[in-house]
Amino acid sequence: MGLPDTDVTGRSLPQSGAWAKAAREDAQARLHAMGLPGRRDEYWKYTRPDTLIADDPAPAAVFHTDEAPLYDGIDRVKVVFIDGVFDAAASDPLELAGVEIERLETAAQTDIHWAKGLYGTLETNGQTPVARPLAALNTAYATDGVLIRVTGKADKPVSLIYRHENDASDAILHHVVKLEAGADLTLLENGPAAARFNKVLEVDVADGAAFHHVRAQGRDHERQAVTHIFARLGRESTFKSFTMTVNGRLTRNECVIELTGDDAVAHVAGAAMGDGEFHHDDTVFITHDAVNCESRQVFKKVLRNGATGVFQGKILVKPDAQKTDGYQKSQSLLLDDDAQFYAKPELEIYADDVICSHGSTTGAIDDEALFYLRSRGVPEVLATDLLVLAFLAEAIDEIEDEAIAEDVVSRLDAWLQRRRD
Repeated sequence: MGLPDTDVTGRSLPQSGAWAKAAREDAQARLHAMGLPGRRDEYWKYTRPDTLIADDPAPAAVFHTDEAPLYDGIDRVKVVFIDGVFDAAASDPLELAGVEIERLETAAQTDIHWAKGLYGTLETNGQTPVARPLAALNTAYATDGVLIRVTGKADKPVSLIYRHENDASDAILHHVVKLEAGADLTLLENGPAAARFNKVLEVDVADGAAFHHVRAQGRDHERQAVTHIFARLGRESTFKSFTMTVNGRLTRNECVIELTGDDAVAHVAGAAMGDGEFHHDDTVFITHDAVNCESRQVFKKVLRNGATGVFQGKILVKPDAQKTDGYQKSQSLLLDDDAQFYAKPELEIYADDVICSHGSTTGAIDDEALFYLRSRGVPEVLATDLLVLAFLAEAIDEIEDEAIAEDVVSRLDAWLQRRRD
């Protein structure tokens, strides 16, 4: 059922130049046609979308910490958004990245722009066969974000930093990344962003290009977020994305990837730890539409004290996608009887020369491993934390940069330390 004629979001389309206006009007029309998500929708059966589509966001207290910022020891170009608004004073000069970076707010006022063929295009492709209305809403109404075009190897990582300062902020950001043939970029993201956050990241990876993405979602516990990654991979290209999540009342991360060129590689991984009123949903859809491509999905969740985890992952292999290698793993570690995990792994295969597998497990701490550590003098609480980090290691191993991986492990260990104290 479509939306009524009046816009339930209470928003007007932003003022735009020709290319952005056409994309936004198309997204608005699609949104009205598909309607907002509801609990009866198959891909929302485990996650209530009510607060994500409410007129106003639920207030979220701002979390304050004296810890050094994530990625602080890495030479990077910082692009800062405060409650969804670009902050030039806190950001580095964008030209330092050695790539072309432009704000969506500025580019959208032009009539001609390289993003015309991408903004909203990958999002539109990702609406089939599963509707993703909150992504269409984002394309229609996002007023800020970055447009990044990479023609070679970027001089340093681009770091998108999302700061939350207003406990009633409602942010929508839309980013587009275009990697030309042979280009290479590392994109870092971190921070809570807003009380409620809706983000879309569209990534076009041309032949022989490589995109590395590491994201840490902020620790403000009352925040709510829905994020989307839409990626298209060319021949012999590489896409790797890792997400770390600790805290957050409600987080839904969707990732939709199309492998359209032969010999492409796509890895998507995540590590989440939640305590108490924590609901974390990873929904992934990977389409193999080329020969000899590889995809990996590795998601680990550690849950306790009533926390809930969700994984919905699908691998679709089209008829001509021979020699596909698709792997999917989702695992949860429940630290008490109150936590719960829902998993829905799927394979849909129309080619006959493929290697595809999926596995999903839910369990508690291994008693034998715990006994082994305790018998060697390790206190039970510390031994449990060591086993938790070991459980998450497979997902963290998907991060290629060792310095970034070590930083992620240190943050997860700090989260465990705070609860240990």
